Amino acid sequence: MFTPRVALASLSGEADATWAENGAADAGAAFIGGVSLDAATRDAARQLVDRGRCEFLPSDPIAFITAELDALADVAITPGVNVRSTTPQPVRVVGERCARYNAILEINAHCRQDEMCTVGAGESLLQDHRDQLRELIKAGCAGGATVSVKVRAGIDGVDLTTVARTIADAGGKIIHVDAMDTEVSIEQIATAASELFIIANNGVRGHESVREYYEYGADAVSIGRPSTNQHVRRQVRRAAEDVFGTPNTDMELSYIQQ
Repeated sequence: MFTPRVALASLSGEADATWAENGAADAGAAFIGGVSLDAATRDAARQLVDRGRCEFLPSDPIAFITAELDALADVAITPGVNVRSTTPQPVRVVGERCARYNAILEINAHCRQDEMCTVGAGESLLQDHRDQLRELIKAGCAGGATVSVKVRAGIDGVDLTTVARTIADAGGKIIHVDAMDTEVSIEQIATAASELFIIANNGVRGHESVREYYEYGADAVSIGRPSTNQHVRRQVRRAAEDVFGTPNTDMELSYIQQ
């Protein structure tokens, strides 16, 4: 899917094209965003800003995403765009943009902020809005994009093996798992939906954590908050090259293998 098998996970209000380019020497993919697309999620994002959180709130989210992807067109990294939406139409449009730039479209089913969950976005897609998650995935696929879903383990009442099957059956290709200190969830997902490419996230800092996720069945790992730390990025890249056996000797390999 991408090499090295290291992704930079989206950071609200921080993960833009400049951030992705800064990490390109040590990662195979970078997910910009999250970007709220429709009225409900944009209103929720404004509420988050009002209480001090950093969010992307461009006047035109589609134009913003297009400009960010264009800025990464010549950077040797697979770009991804993490989006929040309660409606499928803008997801399809972003899917079209992602397809144009060979970028991954990532549905955010991970955000746990009350404002997002109340409107039916974020991790509520794993709970009370599973049908909506299915429609969002289908919309992204209809736009021509490779679709990932970012999920969180450890949510009461949520069986990630069932979620994984929902993702695969709807046409998704990637599941990006914040393991939340339940690394065994990676093994369970790998068993339930072996066709999905699994990116493991949470506590990825070096060889030990990369090796552990690999042994549980992950196909790649991602770095969250420390993605701005060059030392951590470099440690994880070296570990991934060793563990996954995918040395990044040719930076062109960082693009999605078509």
